[in-house]
Amino acid sequence: MPNRKNGSAGKKLDARSIVVIGLGRFGTSLATELLREGREVLGIDADERIVQNMSDRLSQVVQADTTDETVLRELGIQDFDSAVVAIGSDLESSILTASLLLELGIPQVWAKATSTAHGRILEQLGVHHVIFPEMDMGKRVAHMVTGESLDYVELDKNYVMVKTEAPELFNGKTLAELKFRSKHGVTVVATKKGEGSYQPSYPETVIETGDLMVVAGSTDKVDEFCRMGV
Repeated sequence: MPNRKNGSAGKKLDARSIVVIGLGRFGTSLATELLREGREVLGIDADERIVQNMSDRLSQVVQADTTDETVLRELGIQDFDSAVVAIGSDLESSILTASLLLELGIPQVWAKATSTAHGRILEQLGVHHVIFPEMDMGKRVAHMVTGESLDYVELDKNYVMVKTEAPELFNGKTLAELKFRSKHGVTVVATKKGEGSYQPSYPETVIETGDLMVVAGSTDKVDEFCRMGV
């Protein structure tokens, strides 16, 4: 079994071994991507049929009741660097599992929440990272569907980064001239011209119509900025 790394508070953890509990669409996608990246992954699900179906996709996958502390200890879960509770439909199992993982001292516990109330309970338990896959994807697609941005990533509760296309009114001007930060409260992190690659932005960077821009800032400021080109 993997050895837990002892890190000081605030130190970035290198999660080499990760247990993913709940192998629905989200859990399966997460586990297979982690495995592709070379991480040691243990997949767990209470449904034996799901475990059988995943046996050819994950090197380690077991059927188990993760609300039983004895079972978790027998599997050596306490020795993993990180754990992700990807249980979605059974809120009781999600909450009990997350609680046990915290009691076992897993350095980083992530948990999927299916509602605001579910997420609040997980946060109150002390889960290190609560994620809302469906809600986050809904926000992301909403901004893309309306034409406000080409991609949208929420980095924090009120801080986002988006990919948007430069409108004609920016054409031929440098970032220094456009003064995005002072005028609009956003920062242009990088730009891309045509089929080229993204480049870091500088005051002398010239923006042309159709250039792709990666813009960061508070949610309301970025949303307002992106609407300028719609």
